[in-house]
Amino acid sequence: MNTKILILLGLAAVAAADSREFRGYGDSRSFESYESSEARYDFNYAVRDDSSGNDFGHQEARDGDNTQGSYYVHLPDGRRQTVTYYVDGDSGYIADVKYSGEARYPDSYESASFESYEAPRRRYYDSNESK
Repeated sequence: MNTKILILLGLAAVAAADSREFRGYGDSRSFESYESSEARYDFNYAVRDDSSGNDFGHQEARDGDNTQGSYYVHLPDGRRQTVTYYVDGDSGYIADVKYSGEARYPDSYESASFESYEAPRRRYYDSNESK
């Protein structure tokens, strides 16, 4: 699923780059100025993969200087973090962060889902010692 998203984003980037005309420093043609219109967009995505435990998403909409959206992620402790935000002109980024669910921690490291790992021992040599 992640590979498909990456391929789709890559194709979109190639298409966008191909549609623009590149003007290098050595180009003697004059640059034409274009007035930009007000920014307006709306997007969203969600990923849920039970085999890996990934569960996250994002949605955002913009109309001129007014931007609003939210994103969420499933945290390792079992809670879900949701951030709702807006940007209105010069007010800056205003976010509201909320958590749902209850955090769960293992009783001990032995009951955790990861295996114990001991780092390999290293020997450091003195400059006068042969290796």
